[in-house]
Amino acid sequence: MIQPISLGATLYVPADRTDLLQIATGGKYPHLRSVIFCLEDAVSEASVPTALENLRLLVTQLAVMDEAAQTRPIILVRPRHAAMLRVITSMAGADQIAGFVLPKITAETLDEYMDALQSDEHCIMPTIETREAFDSEAMKALRSKLLPIKDRVTLVRIGGNDLLRTIGGRRSKNRTIYDGPMSSVIANLVTTFVPYGFSLSAAVCDNFVDLDLLQEEVELDIDHGIFTKSAIHPNQIELIHNVYKVSTEELISARAILDSKAPAVFSINGAMMEPATHTDWAKNIITRSEIFGTLSVSAKILSSA
Repeated sequence: MIQPISLGATLYVPADRTDLLQIATGGKYPHLRSVIFCLEDAVSEASVPTALENLRLLVTQLAVMDEAAQTRPIILVRPRHAAMLRVITSMAGADQIAGFVLPKITAETLDEYMDALQSDEHCIMPTIETREAFDSEAMKALRSKLLPIKDRVTLVRIGGNDLLRTIGGRRSKNRTIYDGPMSSVIANLVTTFVPYGFSLSAAVCDNFVDLDLLQEEVELDIDHGIFTKSAIHPNQIELIHNVYKVSTEELISARAILDSKAPAVFSINGAMMEPATHTDWAKNIITRSEIFGTLSVSAKILSSA
Protein backbone atom coordinates (compact mmCIF):
# COMPACT_ATOMS: atom_id res chain seq x y z
CA MET A 1 0.00 0.00 0.00
CA ILE A 2 1.38 3.40 -0.98
CA GLN A 3 1.64 5.93 1.83
CA PRO A 4 -0.39 8.88 0.51
CA ILE A 5 1.94 11.58 1.82
CA SER A 6 4.87 9.92 0.04
CA LEU A 7 3.40 10.96 -3.33
CA GLY A 8 4.33 14.60 -2.76
CA ALA A 9 3.71 16.68 -5.88
CA THR A 10 2.15 14.31 -8.42
CA LEU A 11 2.91 15.49 -11.93
CA TYR A 12 0.25 15.04 -14.62
CA VAL A 13 1.85 14.02 -17.93
CA PRO A 14 -0.12 13.42 -21.17
CA ALA A 15 0.65 9.87 -22.30
CA ASP A 16 1.04 10.94 -25.94
CA ARG A 17 4.40 12.59 -25.14
CA THR A 18 7.60 11.02 -26.38
CA ASP A 19 9.59 11.26 -23.13
CA LEU A 20 7.63 8.90 -20.87
CA LEU A 21 10.60 6.63 -20.19
CA GLN A 22 12.86 9.51 -19.12
CA ILE A 23 10.18 10.71 -16.72
CA ALA A 24 9.29 7.24 -15.41
CA THR A 25 12.89 6.37 -14.60
CA GLY A 26 13.56 9.62 -12.74
CA GLY A 27 16.04 10.97 -15.25
CA LYS A 28 14.10 14.00 -16.43
CA TYR A 29 12.76 15.26 -13.10
CA PRO A 30 14.99 13.84 -10.32
CA HIS A 31 12.90 15.31 -7.48
CA LEU A 32 9.64 13.84 -8.78
CA ARG A 33 8.08 11.40 -6.32
CA SER A 34 5.00 10.38 -8.33
CA VAL A 35 3.64 10.80 -11.85
CA ILE A 36 0.29 10.29 -13.53
CA PHE A 37 0.45 9.33 -17.18
CA CYS A 38 -2.90 10.63 -18.39
CA LEU A 39 -4.95 9.16 -21.23
CA GLU A 40 -8.10 11.10 -20.37
CA ASP A 41 -8.66 14.87 -20.58
CA ALA A 42 -4.99 15.65 -21.29
CA VAL A 43 -5.08 13.59 -24.52
CA SER A 44 -7.25 14.36 -27.55
CA GLU A 45 -9.42 11.62 -28.99
CA ALA A 46 -7.23 11.51 -32.11
CA SER A 47 -4.11 10.92 -29.99
CA VAL A 48 -5.51 8.06 -27.90
CA PRO A 49 -3.96 5.27 -30.06
CA THR A 50 -0.56 6.94 -29.79
CA ALA A 51 -0.92 7.36 -26.02
CA LEU A 52 -1.89 3.72 -25.55
CA GLU A 53 1.04 2.53 -27.65
CA ASN A 54 3.40 4.81 -25.72
CA LEU A 55 2.16 3.34 -22.46
CA ARG A 56 2.45 -0.22 -23.76
CA LEU A 57 6.05 0.42 -24.79
CA LEU A 58 6.84 2.12 -21.48
CA VAL A 59 5.70 -0.73 -19.23
CA THR A 60 7.49 -3.23 -21.45
CA GLN A 61 10.73 -1.27 -21.11
CA LEU A 62 10.31 -0.81 -17.36
CA ALA A 63 9.78 -4.54 -16.87
CA VAL A 64 13.39 -5.23 -17.85
CA MET A 65 14.84 -2.34 -15.84
CA ASP A 66 14.02 -3.48 -12.31
CA GLU A 67 17.48 -2.61 -11.04
CA ALA A 68 16.54 1.08 -11.42
CA ALA A 69 13.23 0.71 -9.60
CA GLN A 70 14.47 2.41 -6.42
CA THR A 71 15.05 5.69 -8.23
CA ARG A 72 11.76 5.78 -10.06
CA PRO A 73 8.80 7.93 -9.12
CA ILE A 74 5.61 6.07 -8.27
CA ILE A 75 3.92 5.42 -11.61
CA LEU A 76 0.18 5.95 -11.91
CA VAL A 77 -2.05 5.88 -14.96
CA ARG A 78 -5.31 7.71 -15.61
CA PRO A 79 -7.42 5.79 -18.16
CA ARG A 80 -10.10 7.40 -20.26
CA HIS A 81 -12.84 4.97 -19.22
CA ALA A 82 -13.33 1.51 -17.72
CA ALA A 83 -12.90 -0.27 -21.07
CA MET A 84 -9.48 1.36 -21.48
CA LEU A 85 -8.56 0.35 -17.93
CA ARG A 86 -9.25 -3.27 -18.88
CA VAL A 87 -6.96 -2.93 -21.90
CA ILE A 88 -4.15 -1.40 -19.84
CA THR A 89 -4.28 -3.99 -17.06
CA SER A 90 -3.97 -6.75 -19.68
CA MET A 91 -0.73 -5.29 -21.08
CA ALA A 92 2.49 -7.23 -20.53
CA GLY A 93 4.35 -5.26 -17.88
CA ALA A 94 1.21 -3.77 -16.30
CA ASP A 95 2.68 -4.70 -12.91
CA GLN A 96 5.08 -1.77 -13.39
CA ILE A 97 2.10 0.52 -12.80
CA ALA A 98 1.48 1.13 -9.09
CA GLY A 99 -2.11 2.18 -9.48
CA PHE A 100 -4.83 3.91 -11.44
CA VAL A 101 -6.39 7.34 -11.14
CA LEU A 102 -10.06 6.76 -11.88
CA PRO A 103 -11.75 9.77 -13.55
CA LYS A 104 -15.11 11.26 -12.71
CA ILE A 105 -16.03 8.70 -10.10
CA THR A 106 -19.46 8.54 -8.50
CA ALA A 107 -21.17 5.84 -6.49
CA GLU A 108 -22.79 4.74 -9.74
CA THR A 109 -19.64 4.53 -11.89
CA LEU A 110 -17.23 2.99 -9.38
CA ASP A 111 -18.32 -0.62 -9.92
CA GLU A 112 -17.61 -0.48 -13.64
CA TYR A 113 -14.00 0.48 -12.98
CA MET A 114 -13.54 -2.09 -10.25
CA ASP A 115 -14.84 -4.81 -12.56
CA ALA A 116 -12.28 -3.74 -15.18
CA LEU A 117 -9.30 -4.29 -12.89
CA GLN A 118 -7.61 -7.57 -13.80
CA SER A 119 -5.95 -8.12 -10.43
CA ASP A 120 -5.88 -6.76 -6.90
CA GLU A 121 -2.24 -5.65 -7.08
CA HIS A 122 -3.04 -2.11 -8.20
CA CYS A 123 -4.14 0.67 -5.89
CA ILE A 124 -6.85 3.08 -6.99
CA MET A 125 -7.30 6.82 -6.65
CA PRO A 126 -10.91 7.79 -7.41
CA THR A 127 -11.25 11.37 -8.63
CA ILE A 128 -14.17 13.54 -7.54
CA GLU A 129 -14.83 15.96 -10.37
CA THR A 130 -18.53 15.79 -11.29
CA ARG A 131 -21.53 17.75 -10.07
CA GLU A 132 -22.17 15.08 -7.42
CA ALA A 133 -19.39 16.75 -5.43
CA PHE A 134 -21.86 19.51 -4.58
CA ASP A 135 -24.34 16.95 -3.16
CA SER A 136 -23.42 15.81 0.33
CA GLU A 137 -25.67 12.75 0.11
CA ALA A 138 -24.01 11.68 -3.14
CA MET A 139 -20.61 11.99 -1.49
CA LYS A 140 -21.76 9.92 1.47
CA ALA A 141 -23.01 7.29 -0.98
CA LEU A 142 -19.58 7.23 -2.65
CA ARG A 143 -17.90 6.94 0.73
CA SER A 144 -20.09 3.97 1.55
CA LYS A 145 -19.05 2.30 -1.72
CA LEU A 146 -15.37 2.93 -1.02
CA LEU A 147 -15.29 1.80 2.60
CA PRO A 148 -15.37 -1.97 1.85
CA ILE A 149 -12.35 -1.54 -0.48
CA LYS A 150 -10.54 1.08 1.59
CA ASP A 151 -7.34 -0.99 1.64
CA ARG A 152 -7.05 -0.41 -2.13
CA VAL A 153 -7.80 3.30 -2.03
CA THR A 154 -4.54 5.21 -1.64
CA LEU A 155 -6.40 8.51 -1.64
CA VAL A 156 -9.31 10.37 -3.17
CA ARG A 157 -8.31 13.04 -5.67
CA ILE A 158 -10.07 16.40 -6.04
CA GLY A 159 -10.52 17.54 -9.64
CA GLY A 160 -10.78 21.27 -9.07
CA ASN A 161 -10.91 22.41 -12.69
CA ASP A 162 -13.61 19.93 -13.65
CA LEU A 163 -15.65 20.92 -10.62
CA LEU A 164 -15.41 24.57 -11.62
CA ARG A 165 -16.45 23.62 -15.14
CA THR A 166 -19.69 22.18 -13.79
CA ILE A 167 -20.65 25.66 -12.61
CA GLY A 168 -19.30 27.45 -15.66
CA GLY A 169 -16.18 28.76 -13.96
CA ARG A 170 -12.41 28.43 -14.14
CA ARG A 171 -9.47 29.04 -11.84
CA SER A 172 -8.47 32.63 -11.21
CA LYS A 173 -4.89 33.29 -12.22
CA ASN A 174 -4.30 35.49 -9.20
CA ARG A 175 -6.14 33.74 -6.35
CA THR A 176 -5.97 30.38 -4.65
CA ILE A 177 -8.66 27.77 -5.15
CA TYR A 178 -9.83 28.58 -1.64
CA ASP A 179 -10.76 32.14 -2.67
CA GLY A 180 -13.95 31.11 -4.40
CA PRO A 181 -16.77 28.55 -4.52
CA MET A 182 -14.42 25.56 -4.24
CA SER A 183 -13.47 26.46 -0.68
CA SER A 184 -16.67 25.09 0.86
CA VAL A 185 -16.66 22.10 -1.49
CA ILE A 186 -13.15 21.10 -0.45
CA ALA A 187 -14.00 21.59 3.22
CA ASN A 188 -17.05 19.34 2.80
CA LEU A 189 -14.98 16.65 1.07
CA VAL A 190 -12.47 16.77 3.92
CA THR A 191 -15.16 16.29 6.56
CA THR A 192 -16.90 13.59 4.50
CA PHE A 193 -13.87 11.42 3.79
CA VAL A 194 -10.94 12.13 6.11
CA PRO A 195 -12.61 11.15 9.43
CA TYR A 196 -13.35 7.76 7.84
CA GLY A 197 -9.72 7.02 7.10
CA PHE A 198 -9.38 8.37 3.55
CA SER A 199 -6.69 10.80 2.45
CA LEU A 200 -7.32 13.51 -0.14
CA SER A 201 -5.13 14.97 -2.86
CA ALA A 202 -5.31 18.71 -3.51
CA ALA A 203 -6.31 20.19 -6.84
CA VAL A 204 -3.80 21.65 -9.27
CA CYS A 205 -2.80 25.29 -9.25
CA ASP A 206 -3.06 26.48 -12.85
CA ASN A 207 -0.60 29.34 -12.40
CA PHE A 208 2.87 27.76 -12.64
CA VAL A 209 4.70 31.10 -12.84
CA ASP A 210 3.54 32.77 -9.62
CA LEU A 211 5.21 30.49 -7.08
CA ASP A 212 4.18 32.75 -4.19
CA LEU A 213 0.56 32.00 -5.05
CA LEU A 214 1.32 28.29 -5.21
CA GLN A 215 3.01 28.40 -1.81
CA GLU A 216 -0.02 30.14 -0.31
CA GLU A 217 -2.32 27.51 -1.80
CA VAL A 218 -0.21 24.57 -0.56
CA GLU A 219 -0.19 26.08 2.93
CA LEU A 220 -4.00 26.26 2.75
CA ASP A 221 -4.08 22.64 1.56
CA ILE A 222 -2.15 21.70 4.70
CA ASP A 223 -4.57 23.71 6.86
CA HIS A 224 -7.32 21.50 5.39
CA GLY A 225 -5.38 18.33 6.22
CA ILE A 226 -4.37 17.64 2.61
CA PHE A 227 -0.72 16.63 2.16
CA THR A 228 -0.27 15.69 -1.48
CA LYS A 229 -1.01 17.84 -4.50
CA SER A 230 -1.48 17.43 -8.24
CA ALA A 231 1.03 19.40 -10.32
CA ILE A 232 0.76 20.43 -13.96
CA HIS A 233 4.26 21.79 -14.45
CA PRO A 234 7.71 20.66 -13.25
CA ASN A 235 8.30 24.18 -11.88
CA GLN A 236 5.82 23.33 -9.13
CA ILE A 237 7.44 20.14 -7.83
CA GLU A 238 10.28 21.49 -5.70
CA LEU A 239 8.20 24.27 -4.14
CA ILE A 240 5.42 21.88 -3.12
CA HIS A 241 7.96 19.57 -1.52
CA ASN A 242 9.60 22.49 0.28
CA VAL A 243 6.28 23.56 1.79
CA TYR A 244 5.79 20.00 3.04
CA LYS A 245 8.98 20.32 5.10
CA VAL A 246 8.33 20.84 8.80
CA SER A 247 9.86 23.43 11.08
CA THR A 248 12.17 22.47 13.91
CA GLU A 249 9.54 23.85 16.26
CA GLU A 250 6.90 21.52 14.82
CA LEU A 251 9.27 18.56 15.06
CA ILE A 252 10.13 19.29 18.68
CA SER A 253 6.43 19.59 19.50
CA ALA A 254 5.60 16.34 17.72
CA ARG A 255 8.32 14.40 19.50
CA ALA A 256 7.25 15.82 22.83
CA ILE A 257 3.63 14.83 22.20
CA LEU A 258 4.64 11.29 21.26
CA ASP A 259 6.95 10.88 24.24
CA SER A 260 5.55 8.09 26.42
CA LYS A 261 6.39 10.19 29.48
CA ALA A 262 4.61 13.33 28.24
CA PRO A 263 2.17 14.93 30.69
CA ALA A 264 -1.51 15.07 29.77
CA VAL A 265 -1.23 18.79 28.96
CA PHE A 266 1.85 20.94 28.53
CA SER A 267 3.01 23.95 26.54
CA ILE A 268 5.74 24.67 24.02
CA ASN A 269 6.44 28.29 23.05
CA GLY A 270 3.08 29.38 24.40
CA ALA A 271 0.98 26.75 22.57
CA MET A 272 -0.91 24.01 24.37
CA MET A 273 0.12 20.42 23.65
CA GLU A 274 -2.32 17.64 24.50
CA PRO A 275 -1.28 14.09 23.48
CA ALA A 276 -4.87 12.83 23.73
CA THR A 277 -5.92 15.11 20.85
CA HIS A 278 -2.67 15.94 19.02
CA THR A 279 -1.14 12.48 18.51
CA ASP A 280 -2.31 12.06 14.90
CA TRP A 281 -0.96 15.52 14.06
CA ALA A 282 2.35 14.63 15.68
CA LYS A 283 2.67 11.38 13.74
CA ASN A 284 2.00 13.28 10.52
CA ILE A 285 4.73 15.79 11.36
CA ILE A 286 7.23 13.00 11.98
CA THR A 287 6.34 11.36 8.66
CA ARG A 288 6.66 14.63 6.75
CA SER A 289 10.06 15.27 8.31
CA GLU A 290 11.26 11.81 7.29
CA ILE A 291 10.09 12.22 3.70
CA PHE A 292 10.65 15.91 2.97
CA GLY A 293 13.04 17.11 5.68
CA THR A 294 12.96 20.02 8.11
CA LEU A 295 13.36 23.77 8.11
CA SER A 296 15.68 25.43 10.61
CA VAL A 297 13.59 27.20 13.24
CA SER A 298 14.36 26.99 16.95
CA ALA A 299 11.92 26.05 19.66
CA LYS A 300 12.08 25.10 23.33
CA ILE A 301 9.75 23.69 25.93
CA LEU A 302 8.72 26.58 28.15
CA SER A 303 6.48 25.02 30.73
CA SER A 304 4.20 22.17 31.68
CA ALA A 305 0.66 22.39 32.91
